Amino acid sequence: MVLLQLKSQFLDRLTPLYDAEEVARFFELLLNAIESKKRIDLALDPQLETQQLPRWNQAMDALERFEPIQYILGETEFFGLPFEVTPATLIPRPETEELVEWILKDANAASLSILEIGTGSGCIPITLAKQLPHAHVTSIDVSTEALAIATRNATRNVVNVQFIHQSVLETEALETCFADQFFDVIVSNPPYVRHLEKQEIQPNVLEHEPHLALFVEDDDALLFYRHIGQLAQNHLKIGGKLYFEINQYLGKETVALLEQLGFQGVELRKDLFGNDRMIRCER
Repeated sequence: MVLLQLKSQFLDRLTPLYDAEEVARFFELLLNAIESKKRIDLALDPQLETQQLPRWNQAMDALERFEPIQYILGETEFFGLPFEVTPATLIPRPETEELVEWILKDANAASLSILEIGTGSGCIPITLAKQLPHAHVTSIDVSTEALAIATRNATRNVVNVQFIHQSVLETEALETCFADQFFDVIVSNPPYVRHLEKQEIQPNVLEHEPHLALFVEDDDALLFYRHIGQLAQNHLKIGGKLYFEINQYLGKETVALLEQLGFQGVELRKDLFGNDRMIRCER
């Protein structure tokens, strides 16, 4: 089939479900992934044909089920680096890039010890290790599937990160794991979406991304922040910094929690969309 004809079918099938610009972007991403071609190639050769029609049809079927394009492609980009992603990991967001950028701007030591909690795809610890090559980066996650993917992403991006299978909610095991260890930086993007906010979540996220990494109970929405804050009080160096990505609706509550735990200089920042999204504080 001629690719321009396929593009017309692609747009007809998916435009009723997505914004037209988003559908065009999907087509270009798949064009590159399936055909190793770019938009200019179609302009230069309007009769260009595909031999990969089954793959195109599978992709269109998946998009009609609102599967995220990143899962269909099997990868995405974060901070200019490539990352494998699967339904076992959250898809990295631009807001999380802002959190990483904040950490990097603050970094003023040649060799930092960094603990990241909630590995997922590994986008945070791997990017920090890449940008701070003399840092020692450790990352924990409760999901063995996520840790396997993050390990492959570390190899792909040629960095050394120590990955540990551990739940941050298991306090005694965590203290045993990090006995006598102290970090310059602790960072986390933990689960923070309340079930009452599900109606705000797009189908491609709600139906396909891992709920384990997304949701917390409505009556204890700051569960992970409390546990991580307590861990940081025991394992951050004096003057060390704790960074969080947060629920946009719980900025003041999260600030109050961290102040109650004894942290100093708690700063709340908005993301590029104007939502309360990041916090930094100091032990």
